[in-house]
Amino acid sequence: MTAAIQPALDGSVPAPTLDFHSWCDLVRPAFIAAARSGRRFTTYEVAADNDLPEPPNPRADWGNFAQSLVRDRVIEHVGFDRSSRPTGEKSAVAVWRGTRAAQAGRIA
Repeated sequence: MTAAIQPALDGSVPAPTLDFHSWCDLVRPAFIAAARSGRRFTTYEVAADNDLPEPPNPRADWGNFAQSLVRDRVIEHVGFDRSSRPTGEKSAVAVWRGTRAAQAGRIA
């Protein structure tokens, strides 16, 4: 049984929300492409460049997703930089790069 979606008072229907695993499946290809490029990146840069949706729990899910890519040997941590996210207040964020295996296309 599917749950009914209640329209807002203005008649608009909210976009359906994704669970964490569905969201990961949706955004992973953009991060695989970034890893294969060999360039350094932050998660926000990849998300902004590819117009990716926010996760269900943005405060935790971006980090959990990045760590899943590390565990899968897709990306590796290469340093820190200041956040370019408009709401990030220039806080420190991790900088990533694709592993040699990912750059060579051996990991997807």
